[in-house]
Amino acid sequence: MVMRVGVVGGGQLARMMIAPAVELGVELRVLGEEPGMAASLAATAVGDYRDADTVLAFARDVDVITFDHEHVPQDVLAALVHAGVAVHPGPHALRFAQDKLEMRTRLAELGMPQPEWAAVSDATELDAFVAAHGGRAVVKTPRGGYDGKGVRVVSSGAEADDWFTALAEDGRGGSLLAEELVDFSRELAQQVARRPSGQATPYPLVETVQRGGVCAEVLAPAPHAGERLLEVAARLGVAIANGLDVVGMLAVELFQTTDDRILVNELAMRPHNSGHWTQDGATTSQFEQHLRAVLDLPLGATDPTQPWSVMVNILGGPAEGALDERFAAAMVDQPAAKIHTYGKAPRPGRKVGHVNVAGDDLDDVAYRARAAAAFFGD
Repeated sequence: MVMRVGVVGGGQLARMMIAPAVELGVELRVLGEEPGMAASLAATAVGDYRDADTVLAFARDVDVITFDHEHVPQDVLAALVHAGVAVHPGPHALRFAQDKLEMRTRLAELGMPQPEWAAVSDATELDAFVAAHGGRAVVKTPRGGYDGKGVRVVSSGAEADDWFTALAEDGRGGSLLAEELVDFSRELAQQVARRPSGQATPYPLVETVQRGGVCAEVLAPAPHAGERLLEVAARLGVAIANGLDVVGMLAVELFQTTDDRILVNELAMRPHNSGHWTQDGATTSQFEQHLRAVLDLPLGATDPTQPWSVMVNILGGPAEGALDERFAAAMVDQPAAKIHTYGKAPRPGRKVGHVNVAGDDLDDVAYRARAAAAFFGD
């Protein structure tokens, strides 16, 4: 009997599940937000993921529902569970990826290392937090932020007045999240796959390079990471996956501080940009692994197939023309590069694709990945 996975959201993550689904003999169905999205090749329905009736109708003929993003409202998720639909990750776990204040609270209960933080409901409370943390702090909207959106570095509460006003006008009240401005040496990411029966498997720790709040590159495994760091990060990732009862892929974004500690920055409960390297550099890609996990199939090996892999995002794309016009030149110049595009129109700052290169020498691999990605910009 063919297993059927329904993915809510038609973005590039759903798109990149298509090939491994075919290889696994899994029927992939996608609920896209609008026609022509990145995963339109597998889109079997188009509709509003915020409407319970639409999502319930989509879920009627699948074995499990999973997600391309974490924005499906809790009432829609609850309706799916009430109807007896298998939902992975479940709403009880997904809420910690949807709301950063809930995430911080739960991670504190689990004893996970985090930046100092507080919920602040007005400018006066934010001023007090800033004063207690060296005169600067990070403030975040608890819900909806990604790729640098919903995040500010402030030196006074007045710099977040518009966000406090928006909270008040929303009618539900609430708070912003204030965090200490961490003195970090680099950003890391630890991915873990976990299935309902409890098997949890970590991937190698990676280094992520951010530019303008957006992930630009991933180096796998993280360079200059000793055995202790690798072991601590893997244990931490597995502990969080178990503690939050995550099913599917979990990405734990980390700060490595200048005094060599690691602190949890954010979480994502789905395939993640930090794991795109696995498509061409690991025994089991994160996209295949996510499908295995949500179907409760045995998880695949996560070993690297080469000593080093580098992923470089294609951000924005060419100012004129289409991405596919650049393929031939990139392939001739960098035949070892694996080019993945998302079927998206170029737009400044938009993730429209990525390049993976794997090999024996990190400097050479990074050069080749960057050179191939450069063909798709201006």
